[in-house]
Amino acid sequence: MISTVTRRLDALYRRTGANLPTGDPLPSHGAQMEGYFWRVTDVAAARVVVVLCGVNRHPDGDWATVAIAAEPGGFVRSAVLPMARSRRDRFLVTAGDGAFRATATEVHLDLGDDAVVDLSIDRVVGWPHALGAGGIFSALPFLGQYWQPHVLGGAASGQALIGGERWAFEAAEIYAEKNWGKGFPESWWWGQAQGFERPDVCVAFGGGRLTAGRLAITVGGAVVRVGDVVLRFAPPFSTVRSSTDGTRWEVRARGQGCKLRLVGTGVGEPHVLPVPLPAERRNVDTDFEYLAAHMTVELTGAVRYSGETHLAALETGYRPPRR
Repeated sequence: MISTVTRRLDALYRRTGANLPTGDPLPSHGAQMEGYFWRVTDVAAARVVVVLCGVNRHPDGDWATVAIAAEPGGFVRSAVLPMARSRRDRFLVTAGDGAFRATATEVHLDLGDDAVVDLSIDRVVGWPHALGAGGIFSALPFLGQYWQPHVLGGAASGQALIGGERWAFEAAEIYAEKNWGKGFPESWWWGQAQGFERPDVCVAFGGGRLTAGRLAITVGGAVVRVGDVVLRFAPPFSTVRSSTDGTRWEVRARGQGCKLRLVGTGVGEPHVLPVPLPAERRNVDTDFEYLAAHMTVELTGAVRYSGETHLAALETGYRPPRR
């Protein structure tokens, strides 16, 4: 009886966009947009592949924003797919007529002969905390946007067709996250990095204009994994300050007995990725992401780490006004 009541309570609460503590963020919340993102970092080959899928709800039929991006080479392919679905009872996302399928252990996307990704994922380092990456904001209902990294390391194996090349992966580093809500905020910034000299280090940060009704504030957060420790920097128990001019990113955070400083610099030209406008059933090219940027990490205090990578992701984006 108790477990049945708990499940019903959790299901009702998830419809607000929020998660109860220890709740699973990966199944659908029924939000207007449910976005899923995977990033493979092949350190030995100095290659990065990104796969994304956003399930967008609309009265005329749910649809998906999907894309593959890779570096080196500046490769991007994106598409709008019909018949999009994100299950409420488990982590299963599908779109198109077999063109996209993802679970906790596999990702498949086929956008034609020169844009295919097939990955299997194991040895996952998951999210260890009861509350999500937003801290108490993860449990507050009716916010405009929620963000949750859920794979902070692991082994990705498989292959990808990138343009005219076939790339093979064997136990490459893997990161994955989910974001959901009414759609993307007015503007945002984001970064993620692996490929450090220690394979058990992973960092991610993000921020933007968070809305709840008529209220709007600028917020940011950061997550750092060093070995078995995963630190979450999120207000109000941590301070997080970040800035970017589109080519240089800096994040300073303090909390949990630690101080964090991340500095990232874009290298080359950014990839241009699609941003869904769920209510308008279309994508816009207003997401600009460097896939192989430089990042330094300085973590001091209770947990210490200093390192750099040349395979970081750095991003800015904006949502254009409704037409």
